[in-house]
Amino acid sequence: MRAIWKGAVSFGLVNVPVRVYGATQEHDIRFHQVHRADGGRIRMRRICTVCGEEVPYDQLAKGYESPDGRSVVLTDDDFADLPLVSNREIDVLEFVPTEQVDPIMFDRTYYLEPEARATKPYVLLREALEATDRMAVVKVAMRQRETLAVLRVRDRVIVLQTLLWPDEVRAADFDVLAGDVELRPQELAMAQSLVESLSGDFEPDQYTDQYAKAVADLVEAKLEGVEPVNAPAAEAASTEVVDLLTALQRSVERARSARGEGSDGGSGSAASGAAASPGVAGPDQPADAPEADADAAPAQAAKAPARKAPAKKAAAKKTAAKKAASRRSA
Repeated sequence: MRAIWKGAVSFGLVNVPVRVYGATQEHDIRFHQVHRADGGRIRMRRICTVCGEEVPYDQLAKGYESPDGRSVVLTDDDFADLPLVSNREIDVLEFVPTEQVDPIMFDRTYYLEPEARATKPYVLLREALEATDRMAVVKVAMRQRETLAVLRVRDRVIVLQTLLWPDEVRAADFDVLAGDVELRPQELAMAQSLVESLSGDFEPDQYTDQYAKAVADLVEAKLEGVEPVNAPAAEAASTEVVDLLTALQRSVERARSARGEGSDGGSGSAASGAAASPGVAGPDQPADAPEADADAAPAQAAKAPARKAPAKKAAAKKTAAKKAASRRSA
């Protein structure tokens, strides 16, 4: 890896010289625009709308147009006079509990490598962050822009995670969620069973970008001049209209089948229990089936022995007939 920035982490009177490396990378295949007829590359020219001439890079400047149509041109000298934290310092502002930083604010991630002479203060900061379960809120200037960020620890390396500013995070305002939504106990039980059926530990290596692989295979086939192998088509979504509970039940069954579990599998125990409990529909029970009357159960249990009475009377009659026959033969 090649360092993209050099500076120092400053907290209190301690300075830790570090190098900054990009921690992530994209693996998308980048395409060029070409002329379909002959494959020629398409070049974008920077044409001035006033004079109609092509403008070289060294004559470009930044411009801004206001909502009312006014425009200004800003030069490098204008930006040089703006207040900006040192572009060679990561200034620690405070240390905050890890759970207080909302992940929605995370932007880009960078690794910090200490200079050889700064290994001890680097390790000291790392251990302090881990022991207190806190992040360091910092300000840093990267690419001529002041950025809010946090320092956190990942795999024994201090990570610089840039943050969005609070006004860059949109508020979620959806009227459809303002009212109360009524959930039936059966639906909630089945949804929880589905979550349990698909539960596991997060192992990102088990997931792959199937689309990117298909694109790479397509490009390779084109380069080799062979017929591309068509990727398997995605499973079409069912157009059958089903109620929510039925969809949840089918989803639980599919999840168990995909994991090779039977209907009595461990992860399906919650669903089985939900289906057997009063008021929760099972696979063969209508979703709106009335709940069993709790007071009727004892009465039904008491009536059960009464059904066997005719059998006992018949046995008694047979015994009496046998005794009479014995007396006649005697």
